[in-house]
Amino acid sequence: MARYLITSAIPYINGIKHLGNLVGSQLPADLIARYMRGRGHEVLFLCATDEHGTPAELAAAKAGKPVEEFCAEMHAVQSEIAKGFRLSFDHFGRSSSTQNRNLTQHFAGKLAENGYITEVSEKQVFSVADNRFLPDRYIEGTCPNCGYDKARGDQCENCTKQLDPTDLIEPRSAISGSTVLEVRETKHLYLRQSALKGELSDWIDSKTDWPILTTSIAKKWLNDGDGLQDRGITRDLHWGVPVKKGTEDWPGMEGKVFYVWFDAPIEYIACAAEWADANGKTDADWERWWRTDKGADDVTYLQFMGKDNVPFHTLSFPATIMGSGEPWKLVDYIKSFNYLNYDGGQFSTSQGRGIFMDQALSILPSDYWRWWLLSHAPESSDAEFTWENFQGSVNKDLADVLGNLVSRVTKFCRAKFGEVVPEGGPTGEALVAELTTRLRAYEGHMQAMEVRKAATELRAIWVAGNEYLQSAAPWTVIKTDEDAAKAMVRLALNLIRLYAVISRPFIPDAAQTMMDALHCDDWTWPEDVATALDTLKPGHAFTVPEVLFTKIADEQREEWQTSFAGIRA
Repeated sequence: MARYLITSAIPYINGIKHLGNLVGSQLPADLIARYMRGRGHEVLFLCATDEHGTPAELAAAKAGKPVEEFCAEMHAVQSEIAKGFRLSFDHFGRSSSTQNRNLTQHFAGKLAENGYITEVSEKQVFSVADNRFLPDRYIEGTCPNCGYDKARGDQCENCTKQLDPTDLIEPRSAISGSTVLEVRETKHLYLRQSALKGELSDWIDSKTDWPILTTSIAKKWLNDGDGLQDRGITRDLHWGVPVKKGTEDWPGMEGKVFYVWFDAPIEYIACAAEWADANGKTDADWERWWRTDKGADDVTYLQFMGKDNVPFHTLSFPATIMGSGEPWKLVDYIKSFNYLNYDGGQFSTSQGRGIFMDQALSILPSDYWRWWLLSHAPESSDAEFTWENFQGSVNKDLADVLGNLVSRVTKFCRAKFGEVVPEGGPTGEALVAELTTRLRAYEGHMQAMEVRKAATELRAIWVAGNEYLQSAAPWTVIKTDEDAAKAMVRLALNLIRLYAVISRPFIPDAAQTMMDALHCDDWTWPEDVATALDTLKPGHAFTVPEVLFTKIADEQREEWQTSFAGIRA
C-alpha cells in the first residue's frame, strides 16, 4: 500500500465555478483519488475555498454583505456543489481558517529569518475617488501583451501573462470605475524568489516525468526576459492574513495583509491541520503527510490545476517551502490542464460565460457531466464543449454501450432464469484475455494520470462486453443449449460487477447503482479478471435496475443550447 497526498487548485470564493474550472483541477484530482483508494492505497485528498484578496472583497461588496459573512455562505454553497459532483474530498477547508493564518505567519517569519524577505518602497496605484490604494484585482485595464480590455492588475486571464497594476493601459478602478488614479509610494514585503532560482531550477529539472505543459510554463517563467523575479507578498487590504513574523508584529507593516497568492497555497498544508482538528486527530496525524521528518518522506504528493496556476505552484509555493529551511513535503507531480472552451468562446467566471456547476446539476445528474468532462479533458491542448458533442458522448458511450449491457443482461436473466445468478462454469476465455490486456492498459493510464487515454480504454472495456454478448447470443443459444446460455449470463452478470468497480472513479453513482442492483458490496479491484468474473455465485439474488443512463433527445439539447447561451444572469 502506497500513500498519496492529493490537492486540487483551491477555487476562489467569489462565485460558483464553471465546468472549465471543474475539469481543470477538482474533477481529475477526484478521479485519481478514487482510483488510488480503489487499488487499496492510503489517500488524503484536500481542497478548500480561497477566501482572501480582492475577489472576495469585491464579490461581498456586490452582494451587499460583510466579507466574512459572504465567505461563510459561499463556502457552504461550494461545498454542497462539490458533493453534488461527488468530489470525494477528505476535507474541504477554508483559507480564512485559524490554521492557515498561523501557518502563513509562521512561514513569513522563517523566510524573514533566513533572509528571503525584503522590504521595498514602491509606487502603487491610488484611487482618489475611492480614497485607497488599488492592489492587483482592484484595477482593470487593457493588457499590454495581448490587448485584452478586461485584464486585471495581477494577471491577464486571456493570455495568462503576469502583470503589475502599473502595466495596464487605460487602467480604471474595479470598485468605482474611476479613471482618476494616481501613483503614490507605499512599502511592501517581497519574497526573494530570485535568490532561490538555482535551487528551483535544479528541482524542476529533476522532474523528468512531469507533463510538458507544466515544465514548459515553469521554465518559461524561470528564464524568459530577466528571469525569475522577486514577488510582492503583501497588500494594502483589510481582508486577509495580518502581516506578522510568526506571532510577532512586523514594524512598518501595520494594517497590511499577506497577498492572497502567498497564503492560498499554504492552505494546502493548513487544510490537513483542519482535517485533523475536525476529526479528533492529533498534529502527528496531519504532519505525517506534510513533514518529511514526521513520516512524509514516503508520501507521493500530486497536485492538479489549470495552466494559469502553474507558475505559482512550480515557483512561488516551492520557494516558500524551500526558503523556510524546514522539512516540508514538496510536490512530486503536477498535473496541469489547458483550457476548456465553450461553444466557440471561453468559459469565464468574471464575464459569466458558459455552464456553471450548479446549472449543470440542475438539468442532469453528475455522472453525465463527469464522463464527458473527463473523457474530453484538455490535456495536450485546449478542448471545447459543444452541446452536440455532449449529447453524442452521453448517448453512445453511457446509454448505448454501458447502460444497454446492464439492461439487456439483467432483463434477459430475469425473464429466463429469474432474479438470481444462474448455474454455469467457466466460459468466455477470449473475453477474459482481452479484458486482462485492456485492464492492465487502463491501470497504466490511470497511474500515469493520462485521463483521456484512461477514459478511452474504459470505454473499450465496456465495448468488449457488448461484443461478447452480441457474439455469444445467449438469447439464441438458450433454444438449443440452456446450460451454455446460463454460463454466458452468469459471466455477464459478473461483468457488470467488474464494470462497476473499474468505472467507479469516473461515474461513481452509476457504479453504485450497478452494485446495488447486484446486491453486492464487494469492491475488490479485479487483479485477476477470471477470478473477478467468478465473484457472484449461482443462486446470488439481484434486481433489475432502473435505466442507468437516459438518452438526451434532440429537443432537450436544443432547449439547453438556447437556455445556456453562454451568459449567466
